[in-house]
Amino acid sequence: MKNIVLIGFMGVGKGTVARAMVKIDQKRFAIDTDDLIESFENRKIKEIFENEGEEYFRKLEKRTAKWIQKSVKNSIISTGGGFFKVKNIKKLGTIVLLDAKFEYILGQILSYPNAERKLAKRPLFNDKERARELYDKRRPKYLEVADVVIDIEGKTPQEIAKEILKKVKI
Repeated sequence: MKNIVLIGFMGVGKGTVARAMVKIDQKRFAIDTDDLIESFENRKIKEIFENEGEEYFRKLEKRTAKWIQKSVKNSIISTGGGFFKVKNIKKLGTIVLLDAKFEYILGQILSYPNAERKLAKRPLFNDKERARELYDKRRPKYLEVADVVIDIEGKTPQEIAKEILKKVKI
């Protein structure tokens, strides 16, 4: 069994959907690239961005992608918003884009009871206008990389998970 790699903009729910998928398809495991990076570095993503900057973080993503390629099978991999740029992404598994409009994503994040904590975890989301520009810049590239595109608007994580598992026959 190959991996399923979830990509998409920050806050689109990749980790939540990955966990929902594992509940349905119990032959797979869920891993999160940001969690792996935090584990490898023994510190939080926010701290990495503050101390070393985005360029260093992108190098950590590349290193993590190489590790996944060698070491991870039969998994649902939720990725950070910029992880789609790693050169070997197509070798990691079937790439599934969780797609939604920027306004929808922002609305979802702001509707959470712990919205401030969710936003704090996403250093590139601190400035909403810059985040929108980043979304506009990244979305065509997400579409280019994706093997499967899932419109997530108005759907529960469980509905999205079922749709992915139905569309991705691996």
